[in-house]
Amino acid sequence: MHNEMFCFQCEQTIGGKGCTKVGNCGKDSEVAALQDLLIYQLKGIGYCGQKLLEKGIKIDDETDKFIMDAAFSTLTNVNFDPERFVEYLRKAQEIKECLKKQLLECKNHFPEVVSYTLPATKEEMLKDAKKAGIMYDQTLDADIRSLREMLIYGMKGMGAYGHHAHVLGYKDETVSKFFYKGFAAVINEGLTVDDLFNLIMEFGQVNLKCMELLDKANTGSYGNPVPTQVSITKKKGPFIIVSGHDLKDLKELLEQTEGKGINIYTHGEMLPAHGYPELKKYPHLVGNFGGAWQDQQKEFDGIPGCILMTTNCLQKPRDSYRDRIFTTSIVGWPEITHIREVNGKKDFSLIINKAFQLGGFTEDEPEQKITVGFGHNAVLSNADKIIDAVKNGAIKHFFLIGGCDGARPGRNYFTEFAEKTPKDTIILTLACGKYRFNKMNLGQIGEFPRVLDVGQCNDSFGAIRIALALADAFKCGVNDLPLSLILSWYEQKAVCILITLLSLGIKDIRLGPTLPAFITPNILQVLIDKFGIKPISTPDEDLKAILGN
Repeated sequence: MHNEMFCFQCEQTIGGKGCTKVGNCGKDSEVAALQDLLIYQLKGIGYCGQKLLEKGIKIDDETDKFIMDAAFSTLTNVNFDPERFVEYLRKAQEIKECLKKQLLECKNHFPEVVSYTLPATKEEMLKDAKKAGIMYDQTLDADIRSLREMLIYGMKGMGAYGHHAHVLGYKDETVSKFFYKGFAAVINEGLTVDDLFNLIMEFGQVNLKCMELLDKANTGSYGNPVPTQVSITKKKGPFIIVSGHDLKDLKELLEQTEGKGINIYTHGEMLPAHGYPELKKYPHLVGNFGGAWQDQQKEFDGIPGCILMTTNCLQKPRDSYRDRIFTTSIVGWPEITHIREVNGKKDFSLIINKAFQLGGFTEDEPEQKITVGFGHNAVLSNADKIIDAVKNGAIKHFFLIGGCDGARPGRNYFTEFAEKTPKDTIILTLACGKYRFNKMNLGQIGEFPRVLDVGQCNDSFGAIRIALALADAFKCGVNDLPLSLILSWYEQKAVCILITLLSLGIKDIRLGPTLPAFITPNILQVLIDKFGIKPISTPDEDLKAILGN
């Protein structure tokens, strides 16, 4: 109750319990409070929206987009700018009032989150934020709180996926409607543990639909990824590094830099962009710079070029590159130049001019390459060969080793696990967890590299589709396949993916490097009993348990 803040939504939460003074991610108590208040506002919007939907009243597209974007903005390592959250809060109040007017109910019947009126100043908002804190109600049952937070974090992750699909013009009514249902549910005192658990499983299926929507948006806009060799070395000349996840921002930047003599590098989760035909056709998309998001402070330190952060994952910029890092879309940091969209377009001339001014790298490095582009279309177009390889014993087992990377000690587990997998096994990987081993030469099985990069965390639908297609081909369930899931988690997109996997009935998932702090022992036991969730141990012990030797 007396903490400056309380947050336990991500894997790096201090002590595995909660950040109470400042977020380990870099957010301060002010931003944490404004984020709590924004979620409080979304609960009010959710209540009103759900009541309207029950009456058969359609909610406008702008409101649907706002609730996704606002949820996304509170996801770990996205937005650290308090002034941007004040903007979101004011917009949320405006939307809530509009929805309330459509509900012909007496104000006395509204719950507090609906009747709450946002004050005029940030200082007053910060005072009000105390009642929006996760631990404010000390009488709330811990298991109820755990499941409510799990659902909220899942919706934050789905908000990110929904946002990416929406900016490409792809929408789904089932996905949009669930945000209202979900935010309304977390203030419903009548819902039991069983009710909330069942709702979370329903959410998992809705998120599957959302991930499928994003897959259609990306492949419909940029083509199906194809296996592509990507340079991971530096090229001479001015450059811009594009980080985050947003393919549309990358495409716009490629268009605006075409023929200007600027090299464009991907970074972190943008690496899979090189596999898309409509992006790889630009010759100045020259390669990938660096590794996973948590190494950015060291990798960006004093570089002679610019960085564009399109979404998560952003760390506090060092002084050595504060003048050359730019944000756009949902992402933000105080006093960092933010590029806004105007009339559906973004003007990247500021970052382009800065890149020219800095000059770039002075010489080429000896070239090294890695291979990306094994999305579901590329893998399943070779399904017959893969099935034959399994039947003749060339492929004995599949491992899905992926998820969000992070800085916590113990993540070398995923490197060692990949290294120790037998040479007659295939590793499917996705998200930035791949950086733990994707530059290692683990060999091939026939014409297939042993490591198949399925894409971003945004491409998790592709991995699920591959697993379901293999199960169909072998006429068995996914749990009967020679397939093991070894997942690293960090933030809320990993939470929504995990919930989707559980909603599909997938069992025996190994999760690490730690288990989520927001899951109580009772809820964890349910996940263990129902789904066989397992914390990772050591690579040797886990491989022995999986392969039986």
